[in-house]
Amino acid sequence: MQTHQTNFASGSVYRNILEVAVPMTIAQCLNMLYNVVDRIYIGRIEGIGSMALTGVGLCFPIITLITAFTNLFGNGGGPLFAMERGKGNTREAENIMGNAFTMLVAVGIILMVIGSLFYKPILYAFGASDATFPYAEEYIQIYLLGTVFVMVSIGMNPFINGQGFGNTGMFTVLIGALLNIVLDPIFIFVFQMGVRGAALATILSQFFSALWVMRFLTGKKAEQHLKKSCLKVEWRRVRSIMALGVSGFIMAFNNGLVQIACNVTLQAYGGDIYIGVMTVLNSVREIFTMPVSGLTNGASPVMSYNYGRKSYDQVKKAIAFVTAICVTFTLAAWGILRIWPEFFIRLFDGDGALMEAGVPALHIYFFGFCFMALQFTGQCIFVALGKAKKATFFSIFRKVVIVVPLTLLLPMIPQLGVDGVFWAEPISNVIGGLACFITMMVTVMPELNGKKKKEK
Repeated sequence: MQTHQTNFASGSVYRNILEVAVPMTIAQCLNMLYNVVDRIYIGRIEGIGSMALTGVGLCFPIITLITAFTNLFGNGGGPLFAMERGKGNTREAENIMGNAFTMLVAVGIILMVIGSLFYKPILYAFGASDATFPYAEEYIQIYLLGTVFVMVSIGMNPFINGQGFGNTGMFTVLIGALLNIVLDPIFIFVFQMGVRGAALATILSQFFSALWVMRFLTGKKAEQHLKKSCLKVEWRRVRSIMALGVSGFIMAFNNGLVQIACNVTLQAYGGDIYIGVMTVLNSVREIFTMPVSGLTNGASPVMSYNYGRKSYDQVKKAIAFVTAICVTFTLAAWGILRIWPEFFIRLFDGDGALMEAGVPALHIYFFGFCFMALQFTGQCIFVALGKAKKATFFSIFRKVVIVVPLTLLLPMIPQLGVDGVFWAEPISNVIGGLACFITMMVTVMPELNGKKKKEK
């Protein structure tokens, strides 16, 4: 494979963003396939598809927690790494990368052990019933064994993209996604492993993705390398990484908190069938948020690099470009979901048991979907420019302050009932998205304009 590197210091900022973001968006979409393909196949297991899908959905908060710690060190270290490269401090960039790797591996081992010991009470606390627990148990037992592979393959990819190797970063995910697509039906249906087969396919795929990442970062083609001398933890660097990564951590952690609140409330007001519906809605949301996430993540190292080298006009152009594309895409996605909801539910609902409850729930859940793009964009810009406190605040604000209380309170309104759970998401998108984006505009843009004037 030919390794292409984007030079963030030259050329059009739009081209630089797209050169990193397009492969990364493809990679994000492929990464989504790890879980989405599992759910598609699981939903088609004869006789138990809907119940097995519900059981796997109960594992989402645990999987999301693993993602949260991956974001803490990967997405926290990535922008710092890119900023140091922009300043010409390549040695410090390698030290940041090495410390992030050590923390990813150490925390991955800890999460695997704790999860393996306590998954049963955790799953029941998250809304499992006696009917759905066996399927959740089968999946999470195996998935937890691959925790370190997941954290290394996803958490270290920002350090590949941060060097301008967008195509290589895409291949990290492509390898795992293709393997998962091939192995899933073999393990689930040919070897008749069911839910266990889906989990085994996922962790094997992540293992090979992690090998690819390690091979590149320790090989000759990388500019900054993962070196043994940089692996020793220095808490000053770790604190800096965590300070910037905490917003991504809280965002993912809060997603898990919301999933728990939703599952518990849906179990109380609607039963297992509505947890299955929420599993489908989360899967559909992943399909349509991954391109937005890929674009914002791809723009992040370009903005960080130019911010580090004081090219503030380039940063402002990047902000406008990313915002326009994200809002346009999510408006189109909202229209597609409004017109063809049945198609997306059928992807995961092999026996049709979820269709009747799923269509009206989907219409509610994705109402005003375009406002979600404002949250993603504002959050990305805060993180890329090192505004850790603002990024953290808005991570907490939308999920903890808005979504969780609404998820618990709205179903108490007699006219809403179970629909109240689904209304919490669009309300939070409107309030949280506008608050985050407007705050970014009134704080970041004047700062960039002020720094530009000072330079003159």
